[in-house]
Amino acid sequence: MTVPFAVETEDVALPGDLTIPADATGVVAFAHGSGSSRHSPRNVAVARTLQDQRLGTLLFDLLSPDEERADAATAALRFDIELLAGRLVDAVDRLTEDDRTHGLPIGLFGASTGAAAALVAAARRPEPVRAVVSRGGRPDLAGDALGEVSCPVLLLVGERDEHVRRLNEQGARNLRAPYEIEVVPGATHLFEEPGALEHVAGRAGAWFGRHLARS
Repeated sequence: MTVPFAVETEDVALPGDLTIPADATGVVAFAHGSGSSRHSPRNVAVARTLQDQRLGTLLFDLLSPDEERADAATAALRFDIELLAGRLVDAVDRLTEDDRTHGLPIGLFGASTGAAAALVAAARRPEPVRAVVSRGGRPDLAGDALGEVSCPVLLLVGERDEHVRRLNEQGARNLRAPYEIEVVPGATHLFEEPGALEHVAGRAGAWFGRHLARS
């Protein structure tokens, strides 16, 4: 069952959708990418795969409606990693406090600029956050926080997304935590090719299943 789940920040309440299987072994919060929202069809598809593998999921909006309109015009907020990471930290804190998710190990799944926010949040909340997966992400935008991440990190990048692949390779050199880079054959940045997103979902499920279960 999916239920509304508001993420309260200092200045705004961000709507979200929380799904927790009865036998959940962990919960994964999603940080969507540039110009997207909790309704991102790619993240929703990945979330469904995780739910089938006994993982709860939280998809929520990183920006308010007013901020989304401003970002659509300027594209500035989607690159405000400090803002996005702060809101993801708020989501992590909310998950640790809520009766439905209290005690569950937390994973973070970030896409595009949301991946940088996920890595910063993981660095700031090392106890509850036990694993991170990035899909076509920008780990380079996490800056110095990369060296402070302690949980295992999986970086998934498309074979044909050459620029982002190079940025992932560069950013990974600054990680001190265990990590893997996996290049998805034939995939571009949005993983729209047949089978590409299914591959991402399967690898994310395996990564979270392994590292959250260990907790």
